[in-house]
Amino acid sequence: MGIVTTIAPFALALIMLGLGASLTVNDFTRVFRNPKEFFVGLICQLVVLPIVGYLLIIILKTPIELALGVMLIAAAPGGVTSNILTKFANGDVALSISLTAFSSLISIISVPYIVFLSIELFNITYVEKEISMVGISLKMFFVVTIPVILGMIIRKFADNFILKNMKFIQRLSIGLFIIVFVAIYVEEWDSIVMFLTKAGTIALTLNIAMMIIGFYTAKFFASGVAQQRCISLECGLQNGTLAVFVGTQLFDSMTYMVPTAAYALIMMTTSVIFVIFLRKKV
Repeated sequence: MGIVTTIAPFALALIMLGLGASLTVNDFTRVFRNPKEFFVGLICQLVVLPIVGYLLIIILKTPIELALGVMLIAAAPGGVTSNILTKFANGDVALSISLTAFSSLISIISVPYIVFLSIELFNITYVEKEISMVGISLKMFFVVTIPVILGMIIRKFADNFILKNMKFIQRLSIGLFIIVFVAIYVEEWDSIVMFLTKAGTIALTLNIAMMIIGFYTAKFFASGVAQQRCISLECGLQNGTLAVFVGTQLFDSMTYMVPTAAYALIMMTTSVIFVIFLRKKV
């Protein structure tokens, strides 16, 4: 777990710095001009996703040692990859960016709350590290909120440079994401193999269920097809690096984070298939 514990905070901070560099104040004020789609996406991601994760744990009788890993990924906000895939899917990229930005900033409160509520609901006793909800929030503030703000400041004063290098920044973010999860698979392969069937089942079910729920909820409440595609991808693609970072603050073993690793692999696969399907329909 040593490599993952070391690289996850730096990778997350750099990913969030890249996210901040892609944002402008307009990405935050835009939601007040078109609030309906934004709140549909935000509620699906911050409220519906954890509830569905919790219900699936009960329905599928997921082993208790994997339960918190499932809730970790369910609590995580959308990732940078959702913005990129929304663009490829001809979805509403502006909405995707706004949802990622807001959910990432809110995550310093929402993620610890959901994690500690899950510990209580499942009566989890395998969290060995002594850390409080405030403690996790503060650590997330330093690796999530501050890098986003710094990224926005850099964008403000070096707009042309950032725009010219946006593709590189996006690729770097995805590359860091991949490095974190390759490290997990390399370090904890035996544990992953042991739990992969059960973890993979609930990860796949949660991922597909949320993409479908997001799509049809948006179809009912949102204004167009582009918004449906965006919200569906936002519901299916989570910031796995953030989930890993929070997990390293809670666990002394990566075993409990197998669902996060499984979900990361599955969500990329299903999302790419979804995007290819949508592009063929156009």
